[in-house]
Amino acid sequence: MSQAESDERGAKVRFPPPLVYVAFILVGAALAYAAPLPVPGPRYLSVAAGVIIVLGGVLLIADALKLFRHTGQDPAPWKPSPELVLGGSYRFTRNPMYLGLTCIQVGLGLALNNLWVSLLSAFSLLAVHFIAVVPEERYLAEKFGDSYRAYRIKVRRYL
Repeated sequence: MSQAESDERGAKVRFPPPLVYVAFILVGAALAYAAPLPVPGPRYLSVAAGVIIVLGGVLLIADALKLFRHTGQDPAPWKPSPELVLGGSYRFTRNPMYLGLTCIQVGLGLALNNLWVSLLSAFSLLAVHFIAVVPEERYLAEKFGDSYRAYRIKVRRYL
């Protein structure tokens, strides 16, 4: 590894995105304690839907992590990206890990009968969008130029 490569930094993300989701899940739990907001409808349906959505989120994250490991990259957004990851779930979303975390939060809220947790997932994703996604996209556009811009045109940010 050259000196320039070892000095390179990744995107200017200063807060771990998974902690944003944890914080909003805890806020949802506190809100449910203060003002319960159950999921409407039959309980077995919300539990089944929640479990399916959580599993979908876990699969998205697992696929993205597998692709990062396969290319020898660190998934931490503040670490340098030696190459673009374009396969697997990255073929239909530019942010499978954040989409996966959002799915996990929605699913947990449904499965635990806490609509607050599910509803707050929108705020989690919004916070992560500005904390991580915007700096990551700026970094990738600067580093990979036209390759990243072409990918951005072809693949949606979330869905």
